[in-house]
Amino acid sequence: MKDINDISTQAPDNIIKSDTNEELLKLRQQLFILQNIFYAESKHALLIILQGMDTSGKDGTIRHVFSCINPQGCIVKSFKTPTEEEKLHDFLWRIYANLPEKRMIQIFNRSHYEDILFPVVHGLLDKKEVQERHEMINRFEEHLQKSGTIILKFYLHISKEEQHKRLEKRVTNPEKKWKYNSGDKKEAKKWDDYINAYQNVLDGCGKNNPWIVVPADEKWYRNYLVANTIVETLENLKMKYPK
Repeated sequence: MKDINDISTQAPDNIIKSDTNEELLKLRQQLFILQNIFYAESKHALLIILQGMDTSGKDGTIRHVFSCINPQGCIVKSFKTPTEEEKLHDFLWRIYANLPEKRMIQIFNRSHYEDILFPVVHGLLDKKEVQERHEMINRFEEHLQKSGTIILKFYLHISKEEQHKRLEKRVTNPEKKWKYNSGDKKEAKKWDDYINAYQNVLDGCGKNNPWIVVPADEKWYRNYLVANTIVETLENLKMKYPK
């Protein structure tokens, strides 16, 4: 994977916001139709993984891209600090409990990759343990793919400056204050450590299941790229309603 620091967090200069928003509306209409066929056909499951720095827009992506689809066929799971029960099991245990069945779209807001990222940044795992987790995740995802689960992994890529602006809004904006966590700014100071940890995650993924890096400073462009990727993926399945 290319160095994250060399990948722009901005929309290309030749992309027009108004045109892109119009295209997003069309993509949402397509996604609604495709999800209906996906659910009826029941041949595949779709697992969508959203990762990124704090404030990178995981919640916003879910809200703006997926609000058009039938909630009967979609589940969202947010992974936070492991509970005491989860700590008594291997790190993938809580993931298995939330995998999608065929016909369902499962969205992970954060994921099993948190069990590499956080421990690496905070020095809780040595290099050997990190490598073992990478290998286990790759085998795990290969198993899911062979079993009929399509996996799309999006890394929402924002700049340090944009993160700072968004963290400030959580302090000053009444509509954002509920998201404020006193530990946010403390973790933000570990920016370089997290970037390095994400680089290792992106580099260590299986060849058959690469990450999609999404420039995310501009929310409209982020939403468009995610929606377009999902629509293209579903269209390539050549799905049909059962007779």
